[in-house]
Amino acid sequence: MTPYTQSTPQHGGSLEEVGAGPMSDQRAPGAAGSETDAVIEAIGRSRLFRGVPEADLAAIAPMLRQRRYRAGETIFHEGDPGDAMHVIASGRAKISIESLEGDEAILVTLGPGEVFGELVLLDGAPRSAAAIAVEPTVTYILTLPDFGPLMAGNDAFRLAILHNLAQELRRLTVHVSELHFLDLAGRLASRLARMAEDIAPDQREEVRLGRAYTQTELAAMIGGTRQSVNRVVAELVSEGLLRVEHDDLVVIDVGRMAQRARW
Repeated sequence: MTPYTQSTPQHGGSLEEVGAGPMSDQRAPGAAGSETDAVIEAIGRSRLFRGVPEADLAAIAPMLRQRRYRAGETIFHEGDPGDAMHVIASGRAKISIESLEGDEAILVTLGPGEVFGELVLLDGAPRSAAAIAVEPTVTYILTLPDFGPLMAGNDAFRLAILHNLAQELRRLTVHVSELHFLDLAGRLASRLARMAEDIAPDQREEVRLGRAYTQTELAAMIGGTRQSVNRVVAELVSEGLLRVEHDDLVVIDVGRMAQRARW
C-alpha cells in the first residue's frame, strides 16, 4: 500500500491564502460586535473555556491575539522558551517530540476549540514538545502578563485550567498504558477510535478524520514503522473497520474499532 497522501511541509505560500505565519499577530477585537462574538464563540467551544460563564469570556476576549500559520509551519519548537498558550480557532496542529536520531513521535493532533501550550505559563520551563500546523491554522493566544491575573482573580478560569490539566494527565496515562499493554494493531485501532470520538462525539458510524494521514504520521502516533502500519491498515480495511479515501480516513464503526483495540 502506498502512502495515503504526500504531506510535504510547506513553509512558503501566499499570505493572502493563510496569513503571515507566526509574524501575523493581531489583537483580537475587544469592542462589542460580531467580531468579538466570533472570538467568544471560538474560545467558548474549547475544552479549556467550556463552562466558563459568557460574561467571563467577554472579559477574556480582548486579551487574546490572533495568529495564523501555514500548513507545515512550526508554531514553536521543543525546548523553546514560552510565554503564551494557544486556542485553535480553525485548522489542526500536531504536538510532537523528536529523538536525537530525528524520529518523530506524535503525541496528539488537535483541532478547533482545543488548547495547547499552557504548561509553560504555569511552571516557566521550556516547551516540552513542538507544535506544528498540519493545515492552515488560526489560533488565539493568551500571554503570560494576562494569564497570571486571570489565574489569580477569575475562579472560573482557574478551575478550567485545572480541569484541562487533569484531562491531559488522563490522556497521557492512557497513552502510556497502550504502549505497554497493546500490540501495534491494538494501538492503532485505539488511536483511530479515540480520534473519531474527539471529532464527532455523538457519531458512531462513518466518522471522517478530516484528512488523509500518511503511514509515516500514523506510525509516529503509535510507535511503529511505516511498513508495519501499512500492514495493520490493510487489516483494518479488510475487517470493514476503516476506509481509506484519497483525501480522508473514515472510521466505519467507532465501537467496533475500539473493541478491535482489545483483541
